[in-house]
Amino acid sequence: MSGEEIARWHRHSGLANRPSMADPRIIDIELDERTIIRRSDEIEQERKVAIFDLLEGNFFKPDGHDGPFRILLRIEDNSLAIALKDEEDRQLETIRLGLGRFKRPVRDYFAICESYFKAVRSDSPRGLEAIDMARRSIHNEAAELLQECLDGKVELDFDTARRLFTLICVLHIK
Repeated sequence: MSGEEIARWHRHSGLANRPSMADPRIIDIELDERTIIRRSDEIEQERKVAIFDLLEGNFFKPDGHDGPFRILLRIEDNSLAIALKDEEDRQLETIRLGLGRFKRPVRDYFAICESYFKAVRSDSPRGLEAIDMARRSIHNEAAELLQECLDGKVELDFDTARRLFTLICVLHIK
């Protein structure tokens, strides 16, 4: 059973409401809006969808904590800071992750998204399928990189990593 399946089973079985049971998931997520100057309508839609999908189903288990979690994502000194709080909004810790390894995936993702958005807006969206496949490929590789970089700090499933990468990209908009 995958982490997401376990978390879903806990929520639907009623076990998630027991205080003694671990609930390794994100129940609230915010982005530090101070670092974001502007967003296009398309990027804002990507952000909304990523947050909605993330909150609908995720597996997120920081080492030493059971959850559920409220998190704030922010960029500080070329690092991703993941501020963890518990369900009652008490600060637990901040996990920091260097973003140097993500410069290229973020740049590539923005470039392919721009091509995708242009193709969607055009009268003849030729090549849309190929662009979308390339976009998914970049997104998947970045999600795997995020899982690798968080190994030993946070256990998370692939879909959670994909959605977090989308939000990391949104934080890079200046």
